[in-house]
Amino acid sequence: SLLQETTMTEFSRTAAVVATNIQKLVQNVSSMQRMLVHVDTQGEGLRQQLRQLQHYTGQLARDTATQLKQLAESQPAGDSGAKLQRERLQDEFTRVLDNFQRVQREAADREREGLAAAKQDTEVEKLPGPGEVQGMGQSRTQIMLEEEEKINQLQDREKSMRQLESDITDVNTIFKDLATMVHEQGDIVDSIESNIESTSVQVTTGTEQLRQASVYQNKARRKKIILALIGLVILAILIAIIATQVSN
Repeated sequence: SLLQETTMTEFSRTAAVVATNIQKLVQNVSSMQRMLVHVDTQGEGLRQQLRQLQHYTGQLARDTATQLKQLAESQPAGDSGAKLQRERLQDEFTRVLDNFQRVQREAADREREGLAAAKQDTEVEKLPGPGEVQGMGQSRTQIMLEEEEKINQLQDREKSMRQLESDITDVNTIFKDLATMVHEQGDIVDSIESNIESTSVQVTTGTEQLRQASVYQNKARRKKIILALIGLVILAILIAIIATQVSN
């Protein structure tokens, strides 16, 4: 009938879109895996590319999950061939989503390491001592500029970490939706539930790291205030010395 032909056409079109998206996901995950190998040595540029690709891949995964639902709804009743095609695409999507989640976890670990390193680098720095007044004007300005740059870098890392945690949560949601879609397939459900549990642990750990980074940022700001006060004290001393010399 015309209705059956229309339904089959819609199913075939949606299936083609899902298959194309899955192929893109596979390619993106492969690219991210290669980036992760070099991200620590290639600088901020590659790290930024990795973040953008990761975020885009997460959006593509969400779109594909929605299209898989549409595929199930448009599947012609009683068509075993269409059912097998949908299940195959669903299985391929689950596998690539699992690989994507692994990349997300590794990227999250790298971001946490970067935050910890930035915190440690700042903690080991020392404020100028009382005997380091000579040349203090220039060094104080330089230190304040460096502190400002480090705070900006930390804020960028915090923003990236929050986005990454959001993306991980989105993938966790997709796994839950897949579990609902394939509840009759016990093996797949067990695998999906395992991914959901692992992702929850990752999000909790990342949240704690962000809290620690926020504490570090507050310490850095207090250090800037201390440096400014030291500068004012030095300036007052210099003014007093000049005033004494002029009066003599």
